[in-house]
Amino acid sequence: METVLKSRSTTVAISPGRPTVLIGENISAAARSSLADALREGDLGPFRREAEEQVAAGADVLGCNVGAPGIDEVEWLPRAVRMILESVDVPISIDSADFDALEAALATYKELAPDGKPLINSVNGEERYLDTILPMAADHGSAVIGMALDDEGIPETPADRLAVARRIVDRAEAAGVPREDVVIDCMALSVSTDPEAGRVTLDAIRQVSSELGVNQTLGPSNISFGLPEPEKLQQAFTAMALQSGVTCPIVNVTRERRFIMSVDVILGRDPQGLRFIEAYRQDARGEA
Repeated sequence: METVLKSRSTTVAISPGRPTVLIGENISAAARSSLADALREGDLGPFRREAEEQVAAGADVLGCNVGAPGIDEVEWLPRAVRMILESVDVPISIDSADFDALEAALATYKELAPDGKPLINSVNGEERYLDTILPMAADHGSAVIGMALDDEGIPETPADRLAVARRIVDRAEAAGVPREDVVIDCMALSVSTDPEAGRVTLDAIRQVSSELGVNQTLGPSNISFGLPEPEKLQQAFTAMALQSGVTCPIVNVTRERRFIMSVDVILGRDPQGLRFIEAYRQDARGEA
């Protein structure tokens, strides 16, 4: 199962047999107050710098989210997408719950990259998302992230998360989005509030991989909320998630690239460790 994303001239292929694709998480006004403040002042400069830094650090795809209080997403999401595509040449994962903003951003992407193919983050099992975003993705030829949650929230069991994922895949195919263009997120939750949260997510990932065969993403940072040494917890969880079936995690690329590359070596996704060795050499030369 191969999911192909495209920017202006770069193609990124995601599949279980390839090295892990890194989706950079840092361009998010929803998560970073400094970026939200810059947008309120009409300044996309910090977004550009972050995009350039993440690509230099090894990001294969860049997430982009402008959702924050006081921000008009319909205006600023397409402007941010334009800035990223004009600054760096990697595909974008466009993240918004505002359907009009998504439509405007996808139109901008197509304008700048006529043969491009972005990733929409994200659909979930709620009817309004299935009914609106999936036809939009089909019209624009985009891939989508499907989160394993629905109107009742995040299911408690792996089997129920698989059921939501299956519904998203089935509805996507019915709307004209091929199965290979659906990337499932089985949802990471904090183990500080639920000791079983990590195991449930990993079991769900394995079931989705076995039953649906689609590519999968995950935001590992949620697992460590409220606990000391979060980076160590996140790395342990990430390694297990990659072994279970995640192929394109959403991470802090600057911090996690070499770690994830080392996991790829162990899992046989980087024969002879050639990518890992080259990354080491680049870091030693100060190139990344």
